[in-house]
Amino acid sequence: MRIPALFIAAASALAAGEQVRLDDLIGEALRLNPEVLAAQKKYEAARQKPAQERSLPDPMFSAGWNSSGNPLPFAGVGREPVANVGVMASQELPGPGKLRLRGLVAAKEADVESQQFRAVQLNIVARVKAAFYRLHHAWVMDGIYRRNLDLLRSLLRVTEARYSVAKAPQADVFKAQAQITLLETRMIQNQRERKAREAELDSLLGRSGGAEYGQPEEPREAHEFSLKQLLDKARGEAPMLARDQKMIERAGAALNLARKDYIPDVTLSGGYYYMGSMPPMFMVRADVKAPLRKARIRAEVAERSYDLSQARHAYTATAQTLDYKIRDEYLGLETAQKLMDLYEKVLIPQAKLAVESSLASYQAGTADFLSVLMNQMAVFEYEMNYHEQMEEHHQTLVRLEEMTGVQLIQ
Repeated sequence: MRIPALFIAAASALAAGEQVRLDDLIGEALRLNPEVLAAQKKYEAARQKPAQERSLPDPMFSAGWNSSGNPLPFAGVGREPVANVGVMASQELPGPGKLRLRGLVAAKEADVESQQFRAVQLNIVARVKAAFYRLHHAWVMDGIYRRNLDLLRSLLRVTEARYSVAKAPQADVFKAQAQITLLETRMIQNQRERKAREAELDSLLGRSGGAEYGQPEEPREAHEFSLKQLLDKARGEAPMLARDQKMIERAGAALNLARKDYIPDVTLSGGYYYMGSMPPMFMVRADVKAPLRKARIRAEVAERSYDLSQARHAYTATAQTLDYKIRDEYLGLETAQKLMDLYEKVLIPQAKLAVESSLASYQAGTADFLSVLMNQMAVFEYEMNYHEQMEEHHQTLVRLEEMTGVQLIQ
């Protein structure tokens, strides 16, 4: 985006100081913001789940004896065929494909947390950018206030000089003084906004309160996209859509896993028994968990089917809502740009010409002071409106960035 001459003129009036770079603030926020760190740890925890779900259940080992005649160990061993001392091991084996599907479900859950982590990152970046651009706007407004205060004070001196020689009524002096006071009150409010945005950045960056911020660097658009390009990129980049897509995949894997419950699990066991003077005894056994509760399995399959359907509908709803929001924000973006052009190219130049004309007429005694003052205040209001539209332009780009996952301004 080109930087208009009016914007440069306003920015040059800012107090000198070291510029604050947006990239530095974003990098610091992504490293230190507690919301980002919490989402990151949640994602890292979810990444550990697939390995657990894909693993076989722990084997079971047991040791014991069978006694004959009394309960003491080795009682009857070597004399009675039922007396022995032995060890046994067993291992549960889930039905074919169950472990793979359990791991897949857990992997998809980790993918969901990955997209949630990315969404939190984008949200924090958007909030840092929004606060940064509001801070920048407050700096620009400060320059506009100071410049217009200087102009009004110059006009006041002219009016006082004319009043001193009885060429202007005292009311003109009061009117100029009232406008100066009004600007000073608005300047105080703007200073409060500046401090509030600095406090917001402190919170987002995890800094202790009261950090000093210099002049923010000039915003610049990173890329220009048409509405169609933004909509297309959102379908591939937007984390909320990617999250819902992973939820569909997770629900599909969970449905397949539920259907696997019709396949029985098997537990294999093996044992060795010492029989004393008799030959040792060995035992091998297979225990099958019979899936006889068909109603329970059917209910679980139905539940997972509904979950899958719900996930698909949620994706469609998210896509439609995202589409609407992008279109709405893009219309706002175009409107802000048109209004900026109108203020910069038409209204402000015309208002400045009106000021020059009315001031010349006032000095010649052919126009009243009120017309000069009103024309000057019109220039001030148009400049304010112009920069408010510029700020809205920046904030809209930030909101579009968060929704689409595409960098639009830096």
